[in-house]
Amino acid sequence: MVKMPRIRNEYCPKCKKHTAHEVEKVKTRPRSELKWGQRRYRRATSGYGGFPRPKYEGRQKPTVKVALRYRCKTCKKAHQRTCVRSKTFELKEA
Repeated sequence: MVKMPRIRNEYCPKCKKHTAHEVEKVKTRPRSELKWGQRRYRRATSGYGGFPRPKYEGRQKPTVKVALRYRCKTCKKAHQRTCVRSKTFELKEA
């Protein structure tokens, strides 16, 4: 389990120095149905017959990579970074 403070001192690429940053967990947005890969996938799996893709063999990963967004408190510019893999991740008050 990873516990991270909500406000951290990080490097801001816009200010070009270390400043206080607010940390927030990035939420995944719904996938667009108009993207080319999704259209190709829908076309391949539509219609009569079996599933054209192989079934996933094996197990799912027990951990997930957590994406974090750091927002600078002085210039309000945000940059995003992936954190370590963890089963549970929580932000605590500093």
